[in-house]
Amino acid sequence: MRLNRERLVDAALALVDADGSEALSMRTLAARVDRQVSSLYNHVSGRTDLIELMRARIVADIDVSAFASAASTAHEVPWDAALESWARSYLQAFAAHPNLIRLLATTEIRELSTYQMYDAVIAGLRRGGWPESRTVAVMRTVEAHVLGSALDIIAPGDLITQDSADARFSEIRAALDPRFSQTSTARAAFDLGLTALIDGLRLQLKAEAS
Repeated sequence: MRLNRERLVDAALALVDADGSEALSMRTLAARVDRQVSSLYNHVSGRTDLIELMRARIVADIDVSAFASAASTAHEVPWDAALESWARSYLQAFAAHPNLIRLLATTEIRELSTYQMYDAVIAGLRRGGWPESRTVAVMRTVEAHVLGSALDIIAPGDLITQDSADARFSEIRAALDPRFSQTSTARAAFDLGLTALIDGLRLQLKAEAS
């Protein structure tokens, strides 16, 4: 199969998904696509370039259309509803590639589409009445909740169970009763946290406006 940039990104994502971000190197990637390391440089300038291409691939799956709709007088979406829609789409994109979180969260962002996404979010918050000085903090707060939840969602199902809790710890054992399993999942925790977070942001904005 002919090697190209898209195939390299596919292979890099598969490598990180399987072996973690620490496994990503030009040498391991070359072995995965059955090429010499030197041939990879015909398509990417190096590991940093590859990481940004992976970032772009993930960002392409994050839906910011609600913020774009908020700019339309014909169909205005409130900032809080747009923020929730973005957060849920963001979670879905990263839950599919959780091993990328540490890699992307600790690498300087240079890739254009990520800033385009952030620009849409900030613009939507500004239209919703948020002062410019607070918009990045609002965005990053939601982003942190999403990324933490993405890691929680892929954690082993038996990470915390009633059976593993010592009998001395009666409160946590009772709370981990299997009857409550549907309201104790990582997904339920994400929903609860997102609701609480956005409710709190509404109160913050109201307080700043008063």
